[in-house]
Amino acid sequence: MTVFTVVIPARLASSRLERKALADLGGKPMVVRVAERVALSKAKQILVATDAVEIESACQAAGLSVVMTRTDHPSGTDRIAEVVQLMGWGDDDIVVNVQGDEPLIDPELINQVADLLSQRDAASMSTAAHAIDNVAEFTNPNVVKVVIDQAQLALYFSRAPIPWWRDGNAQGVQSLPSPVPLRHIGIYGYRVGFLRTFPQLPPAPVEDCEALEQLRAMWHGHKIAVHVTDKAPGPGVDTPEDLARVRALFKA
Repeated sequence: MTVFTVVIPARLASSRLERKALADLGGKPMVVRVAERVALSKAKQILVATDAVEIESACQAAGLSVVMTRTDHPSGTDRIAEVVQLMGWGDDDIVVNVQGDEPLIDPELINQVADLLSQRDAASMSTAAHAIDNVAEFTNPNVVKVVIDQAQLALYFSRAPIPWWRDGNAQGVQSLPSPVPLRHIGIYGYRVGFLRTFPQLPPAPVEDCEALEQLRAMWHGHKIAVHVTDKAPGPGVDTPEDLARVRALFKA
């Protein structure tokens, strides 16, 4: 069995939905709901990493372990890299990043992402993806797509519809290409040794262009293994509309 720790990065500032980490879901803050899902996985330890005293207080009130971090981190991965330094974990240890806006994440998916990384010595990171089954999702720039190779290593991540069907899309995207496109699921596994170096890697031009932090790792030659799951992921929360949809699910 893979031994791993989960870190949940959470902050109050969010470009599309302010204070979403503390948004109420069925009487509990969202970040607490995320931690409750993580607790159903095989993680040996769960930590919330934040720079906000309000989030720290909410987590402590729920009995969660919290690590306070700096306020200037450009990404969740950078925030987790600080946690690694503070905790002094070994280079071969595995850490899974479960984002603080995924209150319906599948606990088994967390296990699968950790297991995949433990099996792929050549990979510095692991993540997950799911088949896209409709054109609207394929063309939505808020849905990140990933293309993988035969070894299930990521070739590229993009907000654009990839792979691009040259012949079938001549008049615009009207149907899905073959191979079936994959939606990236925002969960990451890391080797601690990689996390120690990540903050020193210069931002990549494609990272800035796409606003996708995982492209920094790939730009600098690190490989990302991708677990393709058959289970459609539960909805995350990025917008007020997402929040209303997830609140309705909790009420139900």
